[in-house]
Amino acid sequence: MFIAGEWVDGADRIPVTDPATAEVLAEVADGTVEDMLAAVGAAHSAAGAWAGTAPRRRAEVLLRAYELMVERSDMLARLIVLENGKTLADARGEVGYAAEFFRWYAEEAVRLAGTVGTAPGGGHRILVTHAPVGVSLLVTPWNFPAAMATRKIGPALAAGCTVVLKPASDTPLTALAVAALLREAGVPDGVVNVVPSRRSGAVVSAALHDPRVRKLSFTGSTEVGRVLLHEAADRVVSCSMELGGNAPFLVFDDADLDAAVAGAMVAKMRNGGQACTAANRFYVHRAVVDEFVARFGAAMDALTVGSGLDDGVGLGPLINASSRDKVAELVDASVDSGARLHTGGRVPDRPGFFYAPTVLTDVPASAPVLADEIFGPVAPVVAFDAEDEAVALANATEYGLVSYLYTGDLARGLRVAERLEAGMVGLNRGLVSEPAAPFGGVKQSGLGREGARAGIEAFLEPKYVAVDW
Repeated sequence: MFIAGEWVDGADRIPVTDPATAEVLAEVADGTVEDMLAAVGAAHSAAGAWAGTAPRRRAEVLLRAYELMVERSDMLARLIVLENGKTLADARGEVGYAAEFFRWYAEEAVRLAGTVGTAPGGGHRILVTHAPVGVSLLVTPWNFPAAMATRKIGPALAAGCTVVLKPASDTPLTALAVAALLREAGVPDGVVNVVPSRRSGAVVSAALHDPRVRKLSFTGSTEVGRVLLHEAADRVVSCSMELGGNAPFLVFDDADLDAAVAGAMVAKMRNGGQACTAANRFYVHRAVVDEFVARFGAAMDALTVGSGLDDGVGLGPLINASSRDKVAELVDASVDSGARLHTGGRVPDRPGFFYAPTVLTDVPASAPVLADEIFGPVAPVVAFDAEDEAVALANATEYGLVSYLYTGDLARGLRVAERLEAGMVGLNRGLVSEPAAPFGGVKQSGLGREGARAGIEAFLEPKYVAVDW
């Protein structure tokens, strides 16, 4: 653990497993409730000084952290591959994306301007400034162990907040590496703390019920998010929630199919489909569905499955055995309900937690693969006939994180984008993530936004001063 600028051991250990081999890579401390409260105490003790640090100084620390991440990108990428399983190309992309949050928020740190105006009645001035919200608890998932950490740490530090990061127990090594890098970049002791723990419920609950914690930023499943919102309500803790998704991918009959297939491969197969932004349901116009499936199926079938560190590998393992088994069960249940297996649909006979790239066609509306977030390399394809039908199918979910659509008609693309119930839309693009853009969803995909100006505002409280001069 990393608490108050020191590496702290624990009585219990968490084994970190390489999902490509199922072998233990290393062990880290398994934090307790007492460890979490010690980290909260360290963050609280450092909060006043960090909030009072000049914005330019905070910016310089974040910019140095960006430079260090870029310098060590290969080491960090290989570490991500080892504990997460994604391909080296994917991991390098993640490190570059993760580093950009430090650079972006280094730039935002010096632009925390307030406002001043005259009250409509003319009796006084309205002066508005911004203060850091306070000690912030950051809870991150395993699928992007670097980017999900920096997307929260960057704006929190820029705003003047101190943080306690609770990383996923499957991938704690990257979080600890980021902590070491931040210390080297000049982050004062106690400003950033990291507590890995398998006792997630207990340690997070303890922090949320500590009066020194004023902010929760969580990325993970909607199910866990609901529980944490209940917990946070006890003390009215400010919450940012980036939750699950069930992203539709729409292909209209006038789409460039080469571009649509390329975009589908990015939207579906980034991190092996283990992303909240992953395309989950493919709705393709009936006039082009056969050609799309043929091309998309060939691209999926051409992927080499193996360890992410090996040359030429396009798909690594899933994170663990239970994730692999869940994907296999979803596919089997969907085939039993009437879906047709176009390619894949099997667990390779090899060590590790692998599942073959899979395309399903003729998928009935009742198939579980359309209702559940797959989190794996499986693409169910459904044909549609009209624009209204496609929009209705896309919106028929409790989730609303991201939607994708491909069309050659810009007017149609913008019209459909407006109708889609999603916080983000990829129009003729299979990738939407960008530090300078607001990331987040509607409905049960979350509350608030990360990235862009909105990301730092989540860690600030407006303060209104009524003044008459």
